[in-house]
Amino acid sequence: MPDYEKLYIGGRWTEPAKKELLEVRSPHDRSLVGRAAEATEPDVDLAVATARNAFDHGPWPRLAPAARQEVIARFNTLYAERAEEIADLTTAENGSARWFTGWTAAALPEQTDAYLRAAAALPWEEELPRTEGSTARTLVHREPVGVVAAVIPWNAPHQSALTKLVPALLAGCTVVLKTSPENALVTLLLGEIFSAAGVPEGVVSILPADRSTSEYLISHPGIDKIAFTGSTGAGRTIAAIAGRQLKRVSLELGGKSAAIVLEDADLDAMAEGLKFLSFANNGEACVAHTRILVHRSRYDEAVARLKDLVESLTVGDPADPDTFIGPMVRADQQERVRSYIETGIREGARLVTGGPGVPAGLEGGYYVTPTLFADVDNSMRIAQEEIFGPVLVVIPFEDDEDAVRIANDSPYGLGGGVWTADETRALAIARRIRTGTFSVNGAPPSLDGPFGGFKDSGIGREFGTAGLTQYIEYKTISV
Repeated sequence: MPDYEKLYIGGRWTEPAKKELLEVRSPHDRSLVGRAAEATEPDVDLAVATARNAFDHGPWPRLAPAARQEVIARFNTLYAERAEEIADLTTAENGSARWFTGWTAAALPEQTDAYLRAAAALPWEEELPRTEGSTARTLVHREPVGVVAAVIPWNAPHQSALTKLVPALLAGCTVVLKTSPENALVTLLLGEIFSAAGVPEGVVSILPADRSTSEYLISHPGIDKIAFTGSTGAGRTIAAIAGRQLKRVSLELGGKSAAIVLEDADLDAMAEGLKFLSFANNGEACVAHTRILVHRSRYDEAVARLKDLVESLTVGDPADPDTFIGPMVRADQQERVRSYIETGIREGARLVTGGPGVPAGLEGGYYVTPTLFADVDNSMRIAQEEIFGPVLVVIPFEDDEDAVRIANDSPYGLGGGVWTADETRALAIARRIRTGTFSVNGAPPSLDGPFGGFKDSGIGREFGTAGLTQYIEYKTISV
C-alpha cells in the first residue's frame, strides 16, 4: 500500500503543515488504497516562494532550450518505464477501468514527445526581416511567463498534469501543481520521476489539496500564470480572479459534444467508435460525445444499434481486464449522474435502456448503470448540461442544416464528430461546428495539433506548439 507522508515541494520531500494524512479509498469497494499528505495554505506559501526563487534566481529559466529538452526527454523515458505501475494505481484511486488507464499511461509519452518536437522547432529568438528604408534590427525573443499554478481535476490526473507541466517546463517556467485528493498517490509519484530526471531544485512542487487551497494558490501574488482543467463553473471563478490580478490564464473546461450521424453512415462503425468516444473513462471525460444527432431516416435503426452497444458494456471491478466501465469517482458524483437520469425521465425523454438504479451486485461502490435516452429535445437539461457519466441522449434531425443548428445550440464547444461515407460533406459540416476539435468517422486527433474549446469550454489551447506558447511571453528588441 503506497504512502506519501510528505509533500513534494521544489524537488524536496517536505513535512506538511497539516500532520493528519488523508486516506485515499477505492471507489469500487471503499478499501484503503493508501495515505498521503494534504497541502494547506502554509504549504502553498512555501511552494510558491520556492518556485519564485527558482524562477527569479535559479538556473532553469536561463538554460538553453535544448538543455531543458534533454531533462524532459529523460523524464519521458523514466515515465514510460513505470507506465504499468501508474496505470494500476490510477485505477485503484479513480475507478477508471484498467484498459483505459493502461492505454493512457502508454500514450502519454507520445504527448510529451509532441511537446518536445514543438520546443525543438520553435525559434526561441529570431530576427525579423527589415522593412524598406529601416536601419534598425528587430529581434523577437521568447521567454517563460514565470511561476505557473497548474490546477487539475481527478478524472485523468497524469494527462491533465503533464499537458501543463511539460510545456511550462520546456518554456523555462517553474510550476506548482495542485492536484485532487482523490489522486494524491499517483500525482505525488510524479515527484519521484521528476527528481530522477534531474529537474533542478525549486522548479516543481506537487500539492494534493482541497478546493479552498486551490483558490488560495491561484490568488497568490507570487503566481504569474494559471493553467486549469475542470468544470466550467470553477473556470469562471478562476477567470474572475485572474482578471482582477491581470494574471495570464488558460482554461480547459466542460463539454457536451455532438456526434452527427448522417443517413449514409456505417452504423456498426459508428457504434464501435462511440463505445470509446462516449464511454471511455466511465464517461467521466469532458470530450465525451454524449449528444448523438441522427438523421431521421436512420433514427430507429441507430437507436437500436446504440441500445445494443450500451447493454454490451461490462460494468464492474475496474481492475478486471474484462471491465469496460468502473465506478464513479465519489459518492456525490454517483448521485449527480443518477439525478440527471431521473431528470431525463421527468423531462419526458424515452428511457431506452439503463436507468437510475445501481447495477446488481455493485451496491458497495459508486456505480451507475450505463443509460441511453431517445426522443430527446435539445432544450432538455440532459441535452444541455454536462452529466459526466455514462449517459447518452439521441436527438433526431432533418437535414445537414438542422444538424449543424442543433450541434451548435449548446453553451459548450469542446469536441464533436460526424459519421458519413462522404468526406467532402463531412468537412463542410466540420467547418461549421463551433468547437475546438472535431473528428470524421472517429479519426483520432493529432497530439501536435491544438486542443481546447470555444464558448464555455474554455480559453487557450493545449498540445504541441499551441500548448507550448501558452507559457511564453514575447519580447521585441530593437537594435
